[in-house]
Amino acid sequence: MTTPSNFTRSFSRWMTHIHLWIGVSAAALVIVISVTGIMLNHKQLFGFQPDPPGAARTGLAEALPMLFLVSAAESAAGEKAAAAGVDRLDVRPDKGIMKVRFDDRLATEVTVAIHTGEVLATGTRDDVFLEKLHSGEIFGDNWVLISDALAIGLIILLLTGFWMWLYPRARM
Repeated sequence: MTTPSNFTRSFSRWMTHIHLWIGVSAAALVIVISVTGIMLNHKQLFGFQPDPPGAARTGLAEALPMLFLVSAAESAAGEKAAAAGVDRLDVRPDKGIMKVRFDDRLATEVTVAIHTGEVLATGTRDDVFLEKLHSGEIFGDNWVLISDALAIGLIILLLTGFWMWLYPRARM
């Protein structure tokens, strides 16, 4: 049996510490992403997204112009939400609706029938915080860099874990 050199022992100790602390950091982010993902998968169960009443289900070709539908939503949302501007549109032709989410603090959302322009529901989206936390959007534009750092950290975890598994076997 060969004895490991001092360099190999100190390298293994260093790998173990790196593996431990990157693993602890990565685990915290993975837990947040996992929990928020589960909650987003079951929005209606948690009461984050009420089901709006259905609309007529005819083809998308018969739908009213998007600008008209957004104007109807702005009228229904109120001045503060409309002044904040539109954050995103969610068009669901199979359900005959379009959801207009505004970029206000409350995340006001108006559901409009795409064929009649009728406002079907107006309210706030309670799941927007979870969506932004889950996607990393809540951390701003630098989230891409944080996400890259996490990906590099996971690669280091893989390599250091492999080394910690291989090292005792290589000594034999």
